[in-house]
Amino acid sequence: MTGFRIPRRIVTGHDSAGVSVVVSDAPVPVSRELPEDGVAFHEVWMTDTVPALIRAGAEDPTVGALTVPPPSHGTRIRINEFLPGHLDRAGRQSPVHRTESIDYGVVLEGEITLLLDDSEVTAHAGDIVIQRGTDHAWANRGDRIARVAFILVGGEYGADVLGVLPDGVRESLMTHGPRDGAHAREASE
Repeated sequence: MTGFRIPRRIVTGHDSAGVSVVVSDAPVPVSRELPEDGVAFHEVWMTDTVPALIRAGAEDPTVGALTVPPPSHGTRIRINEFLPGHLDRAGRQSPVHRTESIDYGVVLEGEITLLLDDSEVTAHAGDIVIQRGTDHAWANRGDRIARVAFILVGGEYGADVLGVLPDGVRESLMTHGPRDGAHAREASE
């Protein structure tokens, strides 16, 4: 992948005697690049329930379709990389989207601008964005790659939020992957 760095993932488990072992130590198995947008998605891990079911073996929950939100009662961690210079006419690098989740965005390198309905804020390396089910988009307006770790936790809107959002907001939530996998490539290919 040009300009992107696939992260290393170390996964632990248990052997048949209950001994702690490393079951996988390799680059994340699923990475997808959207070259026209200058964005890459590196899927690190996910759970589909809370509490999360802890398994012993080397099964990999990231293999399969890339979806932006976490499972409704689960979690997802990914690293997104945003190349500079890939903004649309509205100054965005990602489409405006909303998920019914709490998203923790930890800026690892560079800077990324969070675009909201009425404002925007630029976060720098070391900053953390806590995105709580709002319409938002992202833009790298800097001159170097922005690398952000996203920890996504399935959520549910409270009555106070549902009372101010448009009717039918749940029908407009993003439930699929970025551009439905257009221009996607599996890291294992």
